Amino acid sequence: MIILEDVNKSFSMGSPALNNVSLHIEKGEFVFIVGDSGSGKSTLIKLLLRELTPTSGKIIVNHTDVVKLKHGKIPRYRRGIGVVFQDFRLLKDRNVYENVAFAQRVISVPGREIRKNVPGVLSLVGLAEKYKSKPRELSGGEQQRVALARAIINDPPILLADEPTGNLDPKNTWEIMKLLEQINKNGTTILVVTHNREIVNEMRKRVITMKKGVIVSDQKKGGYIDED
Repeated sequence: MIILEDVNKSFSMGSPALNNVSLHIEKGEFVFIVGDSGSGKSTLIKLLLRELTPTSGKIIVNHTDVVKLKHGKIPRYRRGIGVVFQDFRLLKDRNVYENVAFAQRVISVPGREIRKNVPGVLSLVGLAEKYKSKPRELSGGEQQRVALARAIINDPPILLADEPTGNLDPKNTWEIMKLLEQINKNGTTILVVTHNREIVNEMRKRVITMKKGVIVSDQKKGGYIDED
């Protein structure tokens, strides 16, 4: 599903952002990626999304050689990856329904299918009755649920969540994590980048710890490892 082999990424100044990283993630896994700022987590996510290319090494995602991917084929490749960000990134001038429907309109899903699909995914995330609301009328937790619905509406095999609970209170944090776990049980491979020690330690999923561009720990049912 996701394979990195001897991946290096260097920028013009400073130490390498990634240093000889090798990683295999199987279909259907739920993986936390943790580490302090500067550990290489964000670079890893950008490489998977093909926002960056490695200085050297191999990256295979969904049987696609990401490094050799031609520019014109990047949008189609990204359709196979749902993404949820810390800051929601919703369209502020559109309601909940239109925010989620937008992800289908951009890939030319027929209107009748959109009208069928959007209510279903809003029901999954517990927002069926909020479909007419604008983002400003929602709590932070509700906005993140909209973002999550938008990320999964096209049924991507992989979901990347970059600090998805960073702006949420504890109650909403756990509600989002329970939703991610439910989505994972339905077959989606999930990678969550987080600094939240509590959820990592409580959920006991696979935990990959990074430090200064290197994977320093890979635990099958792990916890958050504090850096020295």
